[in-house]
Amino acid sequence: MCLGILWLYRQQTGNEDAQLTPLLRLGAGACAGIIAMSATYPMNMVRGRLTVQTVNSPYQYRGMLHALSTVLREEGPRALYKGRLPSVIGVIPYVGLNFAVYELLKDWLVKAKPFGLVQDFDLSVTTRLACGVAAATVGQTVAYPLDVIRRRMQMVGWKEAASIVTGDGRSKFPLEYILDASKTESK
Repeated sequence: MCLGILWLYRQQTGNEDAQLTPLLRLGAGACAGIIAMSATYPMNMVRGRLTVQTVNSPYQYRGMLHALSTVLREEGPRALYKGRLPSVIGVIPYVGLNFAVYELLKDWLVKAKPFGLVQDFDLSVTTRLACGVAAATVGQTVAYPLDVIRRRMQMVGWKEAASIVTGDGRSKFPLEYILDASKTESK
């Protein structure tokens, strides 16, 4: 994705050595994240259902394939994408910031060469790892609230989205049940 955007940017500017701007890096990371998240979302939704399943859950799944087939049969294919909108909204800052911050840190380290971290324009594995950790921390911090909303929506769907966000428990599968289930599973 990033290479395609870089190629288009170089074609537009007419400069074969042009590098992506921070805004284009943010956009490239966001696009790549949306594509990756969309491809894996149904399995992520099923994983979420299995995670909060308890003895008192409305459905008793025996595994990933059973959960997937049960959701498809009982709720339809759209149920596999419950909570996708907050995921798309959340992946934009998460992956976009992650990608942009990582690249900005790398570029800064190569140019500034602080603390002797860079030798001959080459970053060590440890330095790259530190850049990745810093970038992921920024992205996850910004995206976390949307991840919570997505997980809750995966459990009950769009119809009860208002009660999920407010936590007032008006749904037929109330928020308190989800929270109690996660406490029971952690014991």
